Amino acid sequence: MSNDPVLFAYAVKRSARTKKPIWTRIGKAYPHEVGAGLTVVLDMMPMDGRIVLLELDDADDARLLREAARHRPTSGKPRKPS
Repeated sequence: MSNDPVLFAYAVKRSARTKKPIWTRIGKAYPHEVGAGLTVVLDMMPMDGRIVLLELDDADDARLLREAARHRPTSGKPRKPS
């Protein structure tokens, strides 16, 4: 399986109060190892069984870069024990 997903899986539910859609990322889809197709890896299953697959967009790219920077050590020096 490729390390980079080509699609993201979402569950979409309408808010009872505002009626706006609430998008929850529930998994990823990767190119299949052999031949055409995708391998879908779900972290959770939506209650209604409906899954929306979307391509990565610019907002996702920016968010992923922010998350990677947050988890990256700030220097090569090991931290001193507290």
